[in-house]
Amino acid sequence: MPRNRSSLTRRRFLAVAAAGSGAAFAAPVFVPAAVLGRDGGVPPSETIVLGAIGIGSRGQHDLGCMLAEPDVRFIAICDVRASRRQAVKAVADTKYGNQDCATYRDLRDLLARPDIDAVLIATGDRWHAPASILAAKAGKDVYCEKPCAISIALCQAVDDTMRRYGRVFQAGTHRRTISNFRFAARLAQTGKLGKLRTLYASCYTPRVRYDWLPAEREPRGDVEDWNLWLGPAPWRPYNHVYVAGGWRVFFDFDSGATLLDWGAHSVDLCQWANQADDTTPLFFEPSSSKVTATYSNGVKLVMDFLKNPFGDRTPYYRNPLGICPVRFEGEEGWVETGDSGDFEVQPASLRGEARGVLRSDGLSAARNVRNFLDCVKSRAPATVNSGVMRHSHIACHAAAIAWMLGRKLTFDPVSEAFVGDEEANRMRSRALREPWKV
Repeated sequence: MPRNRSSLTRRRFLAVAAAGSGAAFAAPVFVPAAVLGRDGGVPPSETIVLGAIGIGSRGQHDLGCMLAEPDVRFIAICDVRASRRQAVKAVADTKYGNQDCATYRDLRDLLARPDIDAVLIATGDRWHAPASILAAKAGKDVYCEKPCAISIALCQAVDDTMRRYGRVFQAGTHRRTISNFRFAARLAQTGKLGKLRTLYASCYTPRVRYDWLPAEREPRGDVEDWNLWLGPAPWRPYNHVYVAGGWRVFFDFDSGATLLDWGAHSVDLCQWANQADDTTPLFFEPSSSKVTATYSNGVKLVMDFLKNPFGDRTPYYRNPLGICPVRFEGEEGWVETGDSGDFEVQPASLRGEARGVLRSDGLSAARNVRNFLDCVKSRAPATVNSGVMRHSHIACHAAAIAWMLGRKLTFDPVSEAFVGDEEANRMRSRALREPWKV
């Protein structure tokens, strides 16, 4: 791509246009067709300049969805692992036919670039909230993979920061943009199932470890930066298993004893079906197979525990409707759906409500990505914005805390604190390692 075209970013174009808008008279200026989009391309004023932080398997999918959009220009990758930095750079350079994708191992260097509009954050859980907050303070819009925060306090901090700095935020809980899930939620919200009674959210069986793996020799920082990998998490000796994906189930790195790993999706859908995006349940009662929560309107949310694939090599839970099944029950009917795109509904007459519902891949983030990009331009709230994320994630964290403590808890959705339980309230936050406190 010619240098003069790539150097005129969306931010620079809009800034120049704003600076010149007050002139009473101006000399005629030649504007290349590329700038106006007349050559079939997207003009700089409509192109979103993107950077990415921490790209693993799910991040590769998200980034692929973004690279497929014509109004995205991807220019920078940050990862603490050199092999991942180079792999992502190769993908970008191949797409654009150049060597322009910059690489960083410290996210602060990427965020300091004034030409970046938005960032994709797909690190491990421990980094999601601090990275999102740093990005917002740097003036970037944020697409963040789930779970977006490893504590109730960090859920609050992310939402508060996005509001304070006026940033667009989209959580990677993408199923709200998938056709069959939207259909199921619509049945619940419009009264087609009658008065709602019970919502079922599939979650992994909670599991947590507090020990450390044996210490190993640290690699060179330019190959794999262990200190930056840990980031805000407490220091511990290096072990390659953590970096290779084995960090899950370790309390210091994971969100809510793995309950949020799937619950961030399924509980979010139940919150949506119950039109409870601005609140949480009041009561959380754990058992060996589930946590049952109750909303102020009497609707019950049952977080069913499924087989956990982390550590014990058991397969991902599947049923005929695919992974991530949810079920919404009312007094006059029910609907159940999952990632296969199929659904079951009773009474059968409600199948007629499904006209126009497309069979979709529930694992695809393409529609969620497109919604995010549109909102970056319009400045409208994204489908799974920081406020939506805050309440659905806090519901999951409260359930995980009830499970870890092994007792029923009462939660105040207004103060976002447990009622009469000091121990549970202490678990709403975690200490963050310097200099990553937020």
